Amino acid sequence: MANSRFDIAPASYARRGSVVSKSLGRLLMRLAGWHFEGVLPDMPKIVIAVAPHTSNWDFVVGVMALWALDIKISFIGKHTLFHGLFGRWLRSLGGIPADRTQAHGLVGEVVNAFNAADRMILALSPEGTRAAGKGFKSGFLHIANGANVPIVLAYFDFPNRQVGFGPLFTPSGDIERDMQAVLDFYRPIRGKYLKHWQQMS
Repeated sequence: MANSRFDIAPASYARRGSVVSKSLGRLLMRLAGWHFEGVLPDMPKIVIAVAPHTSNWDFVVGVMALWALDIKISFIGKHTLFHGLFGRWLRSLGGIPADRTQAHGLVGEVVNAFNAADRMILALSPEGTRAAGKGFKSGFLHIANGANVPIVLAYFDFPNRQVGFGPLFTPSGDIERDMQAVLDFYRPIRGKYLKHWQQMS
């Protein structure tokens, strides 16, 4: 059932603490007709996978939702975006620049960051690209498995204007099997555009 409320994050989550951004985010969600589906789990460490990634509008909806929830989340973004004033703003949101050509080193760094933290919420796009023919990369599974943290399967459902948080997914260590389970969850969910892998069995 759709959740029209904004208090879907546990009290234990760290807050951004900005009345202005929280009010603006909630106002924008109401005006645009977006709402939350599901709730976030009361756990100190989680990876939030967000898919499918089909448009630059995903970023707009994500920022709107982040402000509305008023919670601190770290997220990984392409390192080329972290320049100048825009880069400073991304960092203020919780952005972490990443060179995706060095994927294996990045996984190790993120796992170490999880292990060193008492609490950490990391959001990322498993696809890493808007390209229609691309599938998921396995980095998010390696991060969750290496840090021994569960994954929240989250999504932006554009036809229904839902920012959704699905079930907790605990990686088994079998990357191929886990990837298939994740793809099966996301296959019926529609972003702004349809992805090629969503039409494949």
